[in-house]
Amino acid sequence: LSLNRDLPCPSSEWAVEMRIAIAGAGNAGRAIARELIENGHQVLLIDKNPKSLKMESVPSAEWLLADACEISSLDRAKLDTCQVMVAATGDDKVNLVASLLAKTEYGVPRVVARVNHPKNEWLFDSSWGVDVAVSTPRIIAALVEEAVSVGDIVRLFSLKAGEASLVELTLPDNSSCLGKSVEEISLPQDASLAAIIRDGHVITPADHDVFAAGDELIFVTTAEAEVSLKACFIKD
Repeated sequence: LSLNRDLPCPSSEWAVEMRIAIAGAGNAGRAIARELIENGHQVLLIDKNPKSLKMESVPSAEWLLADACEISSLDRAKLDTCQVMVAATGDDKVNLVASLLAKTEYGVPRVVARVNHPKNEWLFDSSWGVDVAVSTPRIIAALVEEAVSVGDIVRLFSLKAGEASLVELTLPDNSSCLGKSVEEISLPQDASLAAIIRDGHVITPADHDVFAAGDELIFVTTAEAEVSLKACFIKD
């Protein structure tokens, strides 16, 4: 039962707009939907519980009363027209099944899954169709570490089934790289400097940019490269 109008597929004229399906219309799912709609995307919220269909809370979304773990439901959702699937229910089993179906049956390019219980985090990888697993306890822990850790590598979250991670390093006053430019620092293999955050501004790194104390450096790196990455900026 579709409870709202069918939304058209994204036009090629709107290259930045995506059609995004969200399994789970609880507080988390609705909050994600509102944020994505505000950013100009089309959102479909799917939930099998009629009590969760609070359409007035996200009036611009498409709503579908259905089970995201059933092929027939996902057919009705036209999941093959979606660029992203977000499995955001409060049940890890449901999130895994919905992720697997989205990736294997419909070829959804990007699948993001919510991890409710940290003990299940190891399951959320490419074997279940998950591209990015989001664990609230891990994110909170990372943000706490980021706030208090200067001179240490802080892992923000994992990408692509844990093969790579987004990490942060805040440069202390005694960093060995202060006054040096980006091109003067040789990073380990499988590590790339993605951004420099300075005085509340995001800087896209260029070869001539010079490092300063307090800079927050954002890297995409593998776990193996993390060990030697710190040594490039912090000397013991």
